[in-house]
Amino acid sequence: MPLLSGRPLAGGPSVRKAPYRMTIFSIKPQAMLREAGRWSARIRRIGPTRLGLVALAPLLAVGAAMAWRGLRADADAPGTGFVSGNGRVEAVEIDIASKQAGRIADILVDEGDVVRAGQVVARMDLQALLAQRDEARAGEQLARDNVAGALAQLAMRRGDVAAAGALVVQRQSELDAAERRLARSSTLAASGAAAVQELDDDRARVRGVAAAVQAAQAQREAAQAAVDAAQAQVVGARSSVAAAVATTARIDAELRDGTLTAPRAGRIQYRVAEPGEVLAAGGKVLNLIDLTDVYMTFFVPEAAAGRIALGTEVRLQLDAAPGYAVPARVTYVASSAQFTPKSVETASEREKLMFRVKAQVDPDVLARYASHVKAGVPGVAWVRLDPRQPWPPALAREPGR
Repeated sequence: MPLLSGRPLAGGPSVRKAPYRMTIFSIKPQAMLREAGRWSARIRRIGPTRLGLVALAPLLAVGAAMAWRGLRADADAPGTGFVSGNGRVEAVEIDIASKQAGRIADILVDEGDVVRAGQVVARMDLQALLAQRDEARAGEQLARDNVAGALAQLAMRRGDVAAAGALVVQRQSELDAAERRLARSSTLAASGAAAVQELDDDRARVRGVAAAVQAAQAQREAAQAAVDAAQAQVVGARSSVAAAVATTARIDAELRDGTLTAPRAGRIQYRVAEPGEVLAAGGKVLNLIDLTDVYMTFFVPEAAAGRIALGTEVRLQLDAAPGYAVPARVTYVASSAQFTPKSVETASEREKLMFRVKAQVDPDVLARYASHVKAGVPGVAWVRLDPRQPWPPALAREPGR
């Protein structure tokens, strides 16, 4: 059978002259049997007991190391007045999105940048909205001009009413004079001092002037109706101005919405879109995490959940900083039991009902170490059930102290 050896190939150099060259040759079956016999003799001389001890030595060493680690963990773990649960650090996430459909013109921040509240982080393409605003402003000016024209028409109609009223007064004066003349003519005609034809003319004149009075009154009423119509036109024109102003204000609001700002201070976690992309209304551009609202959600058994009150002190031991304990307080305890979530968040069995607890990280700690806050870091939350019991040294060391 072919094996690796130092014997040279036929015609090749020896192994001593070229020690790093390997050649192949065949071992005879008799040599293999002799080698196997020598190993059997060695095993018989060692004996089965010693051979078993030699084989078990590595296993015993590993077991001793694991036991030592377990003893140290038990020594460092808190007493019975504490309960723990596994979880991950979470923070409030905010999606910065475009209110209107459009194209992204520019994004001013990158992933990991810390932004302040109100800071401009992105801009949308606003060319179409700017043109609409110009159109709305022109419509607003046209509406104002229409108001001025309607007011001029109203003034004209009011002048017509005044003229019609004066004409009515004139016609009434003429009617009064005609009636007086008719009265005198009637007296003279009865005594024979005036001709009958003159009496008939005076009567006709009275009837004509009376008709003129009625016509003047009708003209005055028509002029008043024209005034009312002009006033309605003024009201309509002013309403058009208000509508145009509202349109301009709406477009201005859309223009302001086209400049995306951070709703609160935090860190940019993701750039969901890039400049040049066209988004629908509500399309996400950036994802922001609030560095002042950081918490850990974990699960505890029913027996421990009943002893946890809101405001209970909590210490968070993070895998990224095992030597420190982050102070927190309980802000939420579930009112009903639920099945445990993924195994990474709890060490209990899935079938066991657990209660969800939320621990809010101390805002002072977040303010001091804002650049080190990261969401998704796993860790263990230790809850002190007995406030009279002091924190063990392993959970008393806070970051920076």
